[in-house]
Amino acid sequence: MCELLAISSRQAARLSFSLSALAAHTTPGQSSRDGWGVACYQGHEAALYREAAPASDSPLARLLASAGPPTTLALSHIRHATRGAITLANTQPFLRELGGRSHVFAHNGDLPGLLDAPGFALTQFRPVGETDSEHAFCALLARLAPLWQGQGVPALQDRLDVVSTFASGLRALGPANFLYADGEVLFAHGHQRIQADGRIAPPGLYWLQRRCTQEDDALQTEGLCVGGGYQQVLLLASVPLSAEPWVALAEGETVAVRGGELLARRRA
Repeated sequence: MCELLAISSRQAARLSFSLSALAAHTTPGQSSRDGWGVACYQGHEAALYREAAPASDSPLARLLASAGPPTTLALSHIRHATRGAITLANTQPFLRELGGRSHVFAHNGDLPGLLDAPGFALTQFRPVGETDSEHAFCALLARLAPLWQGQGVPALQDRLDVVSTFASGLRALGPANFLYADGEVLFAHGHQRIQADGRIAPPGLYWLQRRCTQEDDALQTEGLCVGGGYQQVLLLASVPLSAEPWVALAEGETVAVRGGELLARRRA
């Protein structure tokens, strides 16, 4: 299956992604050579880097690993294609504008029947590519759009209600692990994924919070380094990336994260 990774930090930090190291965690027997993408927020706008090619062969991926832009919020996706051709349009994360800011989405799983499922019809947002993941993102944005019609930022609980309800419906169609960010808050939903023994079962996502108390103490784990000093970081990943005590999201749990802090969690 695809691999997801997100980082939320209190202070802007320069992130070093080794996408090849992250890809090594993909399900045995499945290719991770179908594309990769990283979205890094600068305020409310996200810079999106994607290629429909292996990260291991990419000069761009190597450049991001050595000199990624400073950010407090980043999402990454490594694709194992199950629906749609291996093209840039089908490569995650996906990005759309809503309420004057970048919204970013990445999904892990296969959702057969999504196109005809009640409650997931397309309205004002349309996919560019062919994947069920992008279709799901467009359906989520349509549900969120009424909240963003005003001048201010919608209340966190209102956004969490919409995302959690959306996730509940998505789970009925297939594995529904996803990351979604609106430029302020990162939302993550854990469901099921292919486990090492071949079963499709929970958990689908894990999280780990770290605090750095020394100015010269970088936060490092396999495939990732977050520098900056005096830092608080929360990582979300499809599988634990180190021997530390990563916490599995419960099946059907949605969490909201900002500035490296777990703000709220909901299980529906």
